Amino acid sequence: MISEIFNRVRQNKPLVHHITNWVTIYDCANMTRAFGALPVMAHAKEEAAEMAAVASSLVLNIGTLTSELIEAMILAGKSANKKGIPVVLDAVGVGATKLRDDKAFELLDKIKIDIIKGNASEIAKLAGENVVTKGVESTKVDGSLVEIAVKLANRYKSVVVITGKQDIVTDGKKVYLVNNGHAMMGCIVGTGCMAASIIGAFAGVEKDYAKAAACALSAFGIAGELAASKSNGPGTFKENFYDEAYNLDGQKLKQRAKIEER
Repeated sequence: MISEIFNRVRQNKPLVHHITNWVTIYDCANMTRAFGALPVMAHAKEEAAEMAAVASSLVLNIGTLTSELIEAMILAGKSANKKGIPVVLDAVGVGATKLRDDKAFELLDKIKIDIIKGNASEIAKLAGENVVTKGVESTKVDGSLVEIAVKLANRYKSVVVITGKQDIVTDGKKVYLVNNGHAMMGCIVGTGCMAASIIGAFAGVEKDYAKAAACALSAFGIAGELAASKSNGPGTFKENFYDEAYNLDGQKLKQRAKIEER
């Protein structure tokens, strides 16, 4: 399934509308393009809804949060809901401050989020667990991460993605465990944000959003594995990461994909 969805991304070139993190916006745009999709970064509330209306998917990232940005996200989200395209929320830093918690729940309340993505503590916080996120880094979460993800997915009728050494993807019923990736991916800033972009690209061409997210994370992880094998450190890794994403093909994905379905 992974190569088929990947090939559709390359063929259809879905337009992924981002309202995203200023720290990683350049990387998200480049990685989206390397995978074969088309990125657009439109943050102004005056055009957010209009841009979402012509996009294939919408990615919302609260990494560099402001109240004005949330206004634009809500406008874009409602436009995306009306058009019927997937909305991805990357809940960056939820559990770190009250503002992030409040605004994440506001987005979940006011628009239909199709895919909720975060690290373990971010997702656990949204699911009602008593956790604290260290800045934007995950902290220890007690209990089963799969059960926490399933609970949140059923609450919002959304796909939930927990990224980590093993990625967890669930729609509340089926669960995918993705075991691709490399430790060096955690040595550069922005891999989580880039992963959300690729999930947006895959969801833009595949209506089974759980399957789309799992395949996106596997492909993204494979690019990371291949890049790490020829890199001396974070600098060369980042350069090689873009190249390996660009040079992915169906055969590489079939051979290297590590996706388990429960």
